[in-house]
Amino acid sequence: MNLYLLVTILFFISSLVGLWAIFEKAGYKGWSVIIPFYNLYVWLKIIKKPMWWYIFLLIPFIDVFVILLMIVEICKCFKKYGLGEQAMGVLFPFAYLPYLGFSKKETFLDPDKRPVIKKTGTREWLDAIIFAVIAASIIRIFLIEAYTIPTSSMEKTLLVGDYLFVSKINFGPKVPNTPLAFPFVHHTLPLTESTKSYLEWIELPYYRFPGFQKIKNMDVVVFNYPDGDTLSTKFQSNASYYQLVRQFGRDALRTNPNYFGDIITRPVDKRENFIKRCIGIPGDILQIVNKKVLINGREEQNPGHRQFKFIVHTDGSSISNRTLDKLNITENFNTDNNGSYELTLSEESLEKIKQISNVKSIEPIIQAPGLWDPNIFPFDSTYRWNVDNYGPLLIPKKGSTVQIGKDNICFYRRIIGVFEGNKLEEKEGKVFINGKESTSYTFKMNYYWMMGDNRHNSADSRYWGFVPEDHIVGKAVFVWLSLDPTKSIFDGKIRWSKLFRIVK
Repeated sequence: MNLYLLVTILFFISSLVGLWAIFEKAGYKGWSVIIPFYNLYVWLKIIKKPMWWYIFLLIPFIDVFVILLMIVEICKCFKKYGLGEQAMGVLFPFAYLPYLGFSKKETFLDPDKRPVIKKTGTREWLDAIIFAVIAASIIRIFLIEAYTIPTSSMEKTLLVGDYLFVSKINFGPKVPNTPLAFPFVHHTLPLTESTKSYLEWIELPYYRFPGFQKIKNMDVVVFNYPDGDTLSTKFQSNASYYQLVRQFGRDALRTNPNYFGDIITRPVDKRENFIKRCIGIPGDILQIVNKKVLINGREEQNPGHRQFKFIVHTDGSSISNRTLDKLNITENFNTDNNGSYELTLSEESLEKIKQISNVKSIEPIIQAPGLWDPNIFPFDSTYRWNVDNYGPLLIPKKGSTVQIGKDNICFYRRIIGVFEGNKLEEKEGKVFINGKESTSYTFKMNYYWMMGDNRHNSADSRYWGFVPEDHIVGKAVFVWLSLDPTKSIFDGKIRWSKLFRIVK
């Protein structure tokens, strides 16, 4: 059995045992605590809270927050009015509730007979702040979180300056690996460059609660950057540590802190958040042929707005910035003075630019088959792949087994040695896993293939490979605000037509 699940069950049983004794001290039948739904009704009667609270106890994840409030009310029934005492009940109910229930020193006091506790102004503010922090943290961890789009890798589906909500409950929220952390920040404390916002005193294993759906092909997904386990504090995620190693060598990174900064590591939940489209799911065979993505032999049906680079030739005259802005072409480069442009175009803008009178021809930019890009996963010249011609590649599925050897271990090194925690060695063309020679490997997790809709300007799975299931954060669902970072508030900064839209 999963260790986290086992510990959770034990803590749950311990809390129920404590509540059993508390119910009896309050004059109710202890066995009622094990009757689903009825136990919550009795609990509300004990703390004398209105029955409309029950509505919130039926809403997934919101119910967790309400139960925490009910634990606080139980603490008050035992004259635990101090902030520290109530915090003990909320944080350690599996120990504190049995203490209240079984200790002969602790007696139950009916809520109607409790004295009115007059709080100082400071205590009122402190209680309110703590209440807000706990509520917001629960919502952020288990329900929904706000994100901002910082790069153009998903243009035109998602724009730089889009503010969106990401649902944690669609795919199931995962338990934080590092629960001891400063609230509302990711991995670095505010006003610092590299001070960690979290403590690694407690590191919990991966566990994901059940969600409403499984990840499907073409879902827009937020995930933790798989190459972000090790990084340079100067480059951060702009260039992964492994990319820098391939470019400069491992020794250069370790011995040149003035240029690279410190080399640090991060747990899974504190790696950078990326957002891409899930092109391939576990068990799929992915291939890219002259820019066309094939999944199991069929061309992808992308619901978003894909973009590619083109060379646009005019009659020698220029294309005005006003025209480019009108056509919503944000990535453009004038290649020479003879009217040639390198433009990033969606299918819609491609058709529109063909109608411009001074445009004479348009050439797609495609890297030819067999042209090897050493920055492309798996970084092995045996597989002469590039961004436009790639694969075929099988995406690993939990429980499936692949044959491994010197010719294909390049695909699975990080899966075996990093993501799934084995000791991997390669000697004389042979593969050793945990000290034993191996010719096959069975995957412990599902893996996904993520790509940006801006296909020629996206650092995605083509550059760093598979995304493990324990890196999945949530599903992008709704854009509530869109601001153009290149414009002022008086010059169309708010993209009114892009507000309140569903992410597809």
